Amino acid sequence: MTTALPRVVSADEWQTEHEALLAKEKELMKAADHLTAERRRLPMVRFAKPYEFTSAEGKKSLLDLFEGRRQLIVYHFMLHPGDEAGCPGCSMVVDNVPHLAHLNARDVTFVVTAPATLPEIEAYKARMGWDLPWVSANGSDFTEDCGVGRFFGTSVFLRDGDDVFRTYFTSGRGAETFSAVHRYLDITPFGRQEAWEEESRGTDEPGGWWRRHDEY
Repeated sequence: MTTALPRVVSADEWQTEHEALLAKEKELMKAADHLTAERRRLPMVRFAKPYEFTSAEGKKSLLDLFEGRRQLIVYHFMLHPGDEAGCPGCSMVVDNVPHLAHLNARDVTFVVTAPATLPEIEAYKARMGWDLPWVSANGSDFTEDCGVGRFFGTSVFLRDGDDVFRTYFTSGRGAETFSAVHRYLDITPFGRQEAWEEESRGTDEPGGWWRRHDEY
């Protein structure tokens, strides 16, 4: 990491520059609001295949994953059969999942899926100390049909009666949307300390510093 620090200025100059930045932040937030509305207007596609998932409670269908709610968020986790541990980046995303009561209150269910077998999932959950709902997609076409392959991503589904539709998907840097870790780092002077950042004060490759939370 470099040792260059921000300029030292008077309190009045700091306040002036802070207010200028705040105006830009508000402008960006309004643009994000418009993009969010556009996301809600996306068309949807029916998911009618009889997918079967394995959970600690037994076999479940895609419809079962909604738990009676109308909206479902699925995180596709990179944990495959035979893996000794889950993806560090995916693990960071799951560490950042909020208390589900807040989602449930808005008619949203959240679940994590992975291609690994249920025993492999349960072992990794125990290591990480997670109690979030997970299901195994092992033996199902679900992961492939969502276009995830051996990668990761977030899918959103809507239930209309017994009909299920997919409304949204994101992957890659889209996962940063769900990472409070990144949001907090982005307000610090040193940021993420990755080489690509403008005014970077670090040399790490993107994601090169990520570890599972028990490995730092």
